[in-house]
Amino acid sequence: MNSIVKLSLAAALLSLAACSSVPQENTANASSEAIVNQPAAAVYQDERDPFESFNRSMWTVNYDYLDAYLLRPATVGYMTVVPKPVRTGLSNVVNNLSEPANFINGLLQGKPKHSAISAGRFLVNSTVGLIGLIDVATPMGLGVKEEDFGQSLGVWGVGQGPFLMIPARGPTTIRGFTGDIVDNLYFPMSVLNTPQTIAKFTIGALSGREALMAQEKLLNDSLDPYAFVKDAYFQRQEYQLYDGNPPQQEIDEAALEEFLE
Repeated sequence: MNSIVKLSLAAALLSLAACSSVPQENTANASSEAIVNQPAAAVYQDERDPFESFNRSMWTVNYDYLDAYLLRPATVGYMTVVPKPVRTGLSNVVNNLSEPANFINGLLQGKPKHSAISAGRFLVNSTVGLIGLIDVATPMGLGVKEEDFGQSLGVWGVGQGPFLMIPARGPTTIRGFTGDIVDNLYFPMSVLNTPQTIAKFTIGALSGREALMAQEKLLNDSLDPYAFVKDAYFQRQEYQLYDGNPPQQEIDEAALEEFLE
């Protein structure tokens, strides 16, 4: 998180270098005139993130405390104690529980082929794959088609809404959070009792954190980890919404030239 201050430090050094060229007796007057005459600097406002101040506070809670002192140590212990094949099997079971939601949302988005694949995956992995422990469907050519209700809302034209950083959950938006709630109302999630639901959440969190271990250095080396995660979240949402083929964004050449001048 200390890398966040690098830009501020660089700006401060540049300011000190500029001031050092001013004679000592004129420094105060020059500074006063600069403050009076210089227009206020524009502050960048991310329209996607109107609650940025609150979200950054929640990012600190999540990453500097909950992750550092709870989730990451628990994940390291989980990886140390539980063999890789067992961890893969448990992750497969959790993922298999999402196939009915993939099936329904595929229909809602007008993707009958994706829905058929999700239904086939759930049937094959729940039977031959021993309630999902073994992913038999993927080698058969039935790859995962992740379709959630948040994507369905996007297909129907509903916007993302404000970006939110939720304690103990992470990045989402109003649309994404609503989609998660609805997806948990489908079978078999609707029939799971409390211990089963807690087990699913725990295994999913540990498996997800394990998958992110390789990305830690990239995150920690980024200038602003919060902004890095936010941008990555929106890019992934767009990638999923358009099934890996998001529309190309047009470049405003006039604005680019003005910026480069």
